Amino acid sequence: MPEDTESSTAPHRSWFDRLSQALSGEPRNREELLEELHAAQANGLLGADTLEMIEGAIRVADLQVADVMVPRAQMVSLPVDASFQEILRQVVDSGHSRFPVHGEDKDEILGILLAKDLLRGCAEKRELSIRELLRPAVLIPESKRLNVLLREFRLSRNHMAIVVDEYGGVAGLVTIEDVLEEIVGEIDDEHDEAPGQDTQIAQQANGLFVVDALTPIDDFNERFGADLPDDEYDTVGGLVTGELGHLPEPGEEVALGRFHFRVARADARRVHAFHLSVVGDS
Repeated sequence: MPEDTESSTAPHRSWFDRLSQALSGEPRNREELLEELHAAQANGLLGADTLEMIEGAIRVADLQVADVMVPRAQMVSLPVDASFQEILRQVVDSGHSRFPVHGEDKDEILGILLAKDLLRGCAEKRELSIRELLRPAVLIPESKRLNVLLREFRLSRNHMAIVVDEYGGVAGLVTIEDVLEEIVGEIDDEHDEAPGQDTQIAQQANGLFVVDALTPIDDFNERFGADLPDDEYDTVGGLVTGELGHLPEPGEEVALGRFHFRVARADARRVHAFHLSVVGDS
């Protein structure tokens, strides 16, 4: 019986080859394409994660910078005339790696400070001038398409751009991570650890506590013998945010009874962790 040369010599087809063959004709519009992709996923040609990324890549072409940017009110920016220690404290507290630096007016963006440049200066043990560490800031309009911005980020190797409104004022900022998250979903880093039962409240050597913002108020009350209210909010982060009346920024502080909370980590979406000191705690 002759050997099946076609099956023995045919190269292994990629999932993209198999998907192309599985498509029933050429989709005439985006809706038909998405229907075909969902059918391919149902037939096992695409994984759910792969389908989600393809949908995200298609969706990005319709989005503008204004749809994903961090608004001005939630930006962590640094004044150029701040002391070195104050700048270092804000850099450490925020957990970010890039910071817009402004003059007297927050619309006057002088450049971008990279945490690694600051660290390099510290390692060299020399007098630092923040101005000499600044890198040029990229300014973009709110209306720029995300797919265009992503291509520009890749070509220029910039990871952050300052968004300006029609009057030339600062409207916010956008990072390459903000764009990629529209494609692949939320990207967590070392500052976004999922809380565990043993790590939501951790005491430090200096007597302070690190409290995860997602700690249930009931657990907090049980841990400290407290009676913080839980009728409106379920978590410590929600309670502190409600007390402040806005999304907290790193370094902001609030006292609730004998508990003094200082925001340790936060981003454009939520607060992540607090430093806690307890009055009368030994």
